Amino acid sequence: NSSVYRGTLLESGVFIGPHCVLTNDRYPRAVNPDGSLKNDADWKTEGIIIKEGASLGARVVILPGVSIGKFAMVGAGSVVTKDVPDFGLVYGSPATLQGYVCKCGQKLEAGKKAGEDCRQCRGTN
Repeated sequence: NSSVYRGTLLESGVFIGPHCVLTNDRYPRAVNPDGSLKNDADWKTEGIIIKEGASLGARVVILPGVSIGKFAMVGAGSVVTKDVPDFGLVYGSPATLQGYVCKCGQKLEAGKKAGEDCRQCRGTN
């Protein structure tokens, strides 16, 4: 029950929760300024890239032209307006960087670098 529009690139192992919307038009309109109906040539679509292992919670909205990094996590209900780094943990509206996660999905404790292993998986990634 998610909406993934033309121009979206999903790499391997991406999780998309229910009711997510991956948009492709920053200025959506059904008509031109003169009132005439738009056709395919009138749209300037921008793609979204979601990299390997990234995870999107339920009801996430991603604006066009955004890239979600490898193994990044986006919290449920977030609106993503700018790129998310590899292993980044973002949430909110607009989504903001709250920390980093391990490949297993656990939040890293302060001082750990993006992509490092956590206590839970003990470096089994």
